[in-house]
Formats: sequence, structure tokens, C-alpha cells
Amino acid sequence: MDRLTAVRVFVEVVDRGSLTQAAEGLDMSAAMVSRYLAAVEAWFDARLLHRTTRKLSLTEAGVAALPACRQLLEIAEDVQHLAAERSRVPAGVLRVTTASSFADAQLTAALVDFQRRYEQVEIVLSVSDKATDLVAERVDLAVRITNSLDPATIARPLAVCRSLLCAAPDYLARHGTPRTPADLQAHRCIAHAFGIGRLYRFTHGGQTIEVPVRWSFHTNETAVLRQAVLAGAGIGMLPTYYVGDALRQGRLLPLLPAYEPEVLGIHAIYLSRQHQPLALRLLVDFLVDRFGGPVSPWDVILPG
Repeated sequence: MDRLTAVRVFVEVVDRGSLTQAAEGLDMSAAMVSRYLAAVEAWFDARLLHRTTRKLSLTEAGVAALPACRQLLEIAEDVQHLAAERSRVPAGVLRVTTASSFADAQLTAALVDFQRRYEQVEIVLSVSDKATDLVAERVDLAVRITNSLDPATIARPLAVCRSLLCAAPDYLARHGTPRTPADLQAHRCIAHAFGIGRLYRFTHGGQTIEVPVRWSFHTNETAVLRQAVLAGAGIGMLPTYYVGDALRQGRLLPLLPAYEPEVLGIHAIYLSRQHQPLALRLLVDFLVDRFGGPVSPWDVILPG
């Protein structure tokens, strides 16, 4: 006997307080309702209802089982809703935000490929390194690089963001190459205005090392920081997703490879799992498939 239907019958009987009324609401015979109730009780191996000619009441086992039965029906409805949505063509507007550097290096191309698959989805992409109020700014999806997540939002991991210390060959020819973290104190360093203050932090041998450095150039934009490093202004810490081409071409050289900067998470952030537009659900799944894995795709192709 269909257990889901049996659970639905049990809940309907409880809600209506009568086998006869439940049978009418479910368009079943009273005998069939009784058989389904017997099946539920056999499944739980317990009597769930006290039945008399005048009254129905829940047993202790019935009181315990009812919330689980309601939840099971809700899950079944969600699955049916999902299946129905999967059969439809995704369409509509998706408003997405991310950091400018990640949009430039990775996300824009991913969104274009997503649209090739789902041509009726319109993308509105805004860029900002600051946290976004998804409700106030009517944003459907934020792709953020952070280890500090707002508990009021839903965050699905996409990838990890590693960084590396690097400099242009011209700068190193003029100022020398640092061999240890302490050597950085004698160099010109480039800082992100929303970054780590006047310290570089590394992990080495399972320990965290903090090195005070002298900033010579500040910016609030990672793209500008990268351009300043390429121009020979100094040493900078840049995300690996943004320096692959420059490393392969020899325009940037990695420094202190044994010392790893803090690793950050890249997350798809949205407001709720309930009643998501089909296009949003498909986009998040698409980004998980594109960027996920034990090693981020941009790290797989890094030189060395």
C-alpha cells in the first residue's frame, strides 16, 4: 500500500476529526480510509488513534508521529513543485552582484555560458567589493569572497579563493627579491583599502605568521591593485583567480611560495531556499558545477 497516501489519510483524519469526513475530502470510501489508517499504524508499529463511535483522539504515539507525517507531506509537495519547475523553461531577470575582479576574471564568462544554455534568462550584473543588502538592492544572488557570513542569508560554497604574494620582474630587478617574510619590511607593498591593515598574514608549517609591512600604495579595488603590481609599484597580495595569465606570461613572479596567505571561501549567497525562482536555482547549480571540486579551476592551470 502507498505509504505517502496512507500518511496523507492519517493527517486528514486528524484534521477533520472524523473518518467519514476524511473519506469525503479525499474522495475515498470509509473502508479504504480504515485500511490506510491500519497501514500507517503497521508502519509505525503503534496505535496512533483512539477510535470510538463518537470521537477520535490521538494516542501518545500518534502525537509523536503527527509532526513527522506533516513534514513528510511538505517534503513531497516540495519535490512535486521542483519536478514541475524542471519541466518548464527558465526565464526572467536575475540580479547578481560580485567583486569587480571576480566578475572580470571568472564570473562574467560563466554567466554568458549559463545564458547560452538558458536563453530566456536576463542577467543584471553589478560589481562591488562591499557587502550588499540583498533585500534593499533587490539582488537575487551575491557571489562573495569571505569567511564571515551573515547568518540571516543562505550561503552555498562554490570554491576557495587562494592568494599569492607577487611582483613584477622590473620591481624585483630594482629592489631585490625577498627570501623570507621578514624581508618584506624593507620593500614597498601595495594594500587593499578593505584588507588586512598593516600586516601580511601567512600560514607556514601549521603556524600563522604576521609580518608588519610598509604600504606605499592603497586602493579600494583589486583590479587597480593588480595593475599597480604589474606596473612595478611594489609587492602585492592577489587572488590566484586573477593572476594566472600574468604568471604564465612572466609579467608577474610569485614570491615566498612556502608561505600561504589566508584562504577564503567563495560563496553563492541568497535569501531563502523556499520558493526560489527556477532560473536562480539552476544558476547556483551551474556555478557549483563550474567552480567546485577539490581544487579551484583557476588553480589547476597555474604555472607550477
